[in-house]
Amino acid sequence: MNLHQDYGLRRVINACGKMTHLGASVVIPEVIDEVAESLRHFFVLDELQAAAGRVIAEASGAESGCVTACTASGITLSIAACMTGNDLGNVFQLPETEGFPNRVIIQKGHCVNFGAPVTQCIRLAGAQAIEVGVVNRCTPDEIQHELDRGDVAAVLAVESHHTVQYGWVPVPEVVELAHAAGVPVIVDGAAQDLRLRELIGYGADIVIVSGHKFLRSPTAGVVAGRKDLIDAVYLQNRGIGRGMKAGKEAIIGAMAALKYRMNQSIPDWTAEQDRKVGRIVEQLAGIDGLVLNVDPDPNGCPYSRTRLTPDPEVTGHTAASLAAALEEGDPTVVPRAHHVDEGYFYLDGIDLTDEDIDFACQKVRKILGC
Repeated sequence: MNLHQDYGLRRVINACGKMTHLGASVVIPEVIDEVAESLRHFFVLDELQAAAGRVIAEASGAESGCVTACTASGITLSIAACMTGNDLGNVFQLPETEGFPNRVIIQKGHCVNFGAPVTQCIRLAGAQAIEVGVVNRCTPDEIQHELDRGDVAAVLAVESHHTVQYGWVPVPEVVELAHAAGVPVIVDGAAQDLRLRELIGYGADIVIVSGHKFLRSPTAGVVAGRKDLIDAVYLQNRGIGRGMKAGKEAIIGAMAALKYRMNQSIPDWTAEQDRKVGRIVEQLAGIDGLVLNVDPDPNGCPYSRTRLTPDPEVTGHTAASLAAALEEGDPTVVPRAHHVDEGYFYLDGIDLTDEDIDFACQKVRKILGC
């Protein structure tokens, strides 16, 4: 079977990482086997979600969990849950929020666009997004001021390299402020599944991560947290969450991926990522005008990436033009190009085989005339 050939699609050498626009992740065999088996059977989905809740609780240290269509839907449904609680009449009322606390506090530096604005995820539930502070600074006093104004359903914190990385209030302090006011904290940790237990440990009431990034399951959102709120998240499937529900393959896939993670050696995984970074550096070393660095993941996940900084005067390429040239042709080599306007980009080795690394590095050398 050759799907690229059958449908006229380019092969992708993914040096960008766990990105939705590239299909997020290659699903691991251990997960594929369970998902394939699930497709042959029927289940009572309430029972299946209850089983997922037990697995998520064991993997995260949270009280319970459920599976949604993706992280974005998990954010919307978590906010809805904080407004409605476990009252089905309230669930039916949404997105009309009259009579509910409906203000959701978010630091302005967290108002990112991950493919869609995170503030839109808030508004989809019928809530108001209350942006606090300015882009490069938010203080505890400003969060406290909005909490004191009342009608706050939740505080949403975004754990992502896309957020402003300085001048903001960290999650543990946000939790302390919010809980003193009796307000739950939701953490969008889409690509932070490696830190799921850590984020729950901060005291967050709900943490949402993607099943289809480092966990390498089919597309799914893994929602972990307080049992009463998780129950309220799942209850949204009878209201605004109906179009965001997870199918059996997503639920089984998330469970299988979490079980695999609990038995996985993260130090061994990190060592393998370090080996691939070393292979990239070795193959690109010595190119005139190309500076190589190894940078740790900015979110604190246990791996690094290779940074390429071309000198246009020497190489004839800016970071943007070199990244664009890599993406030309079939197969396309897609680098992590978030920072090209700052003069550099990354080759992320996580989803690269040794063969992929060799091809990508040879293509860099060819473009630069080496």
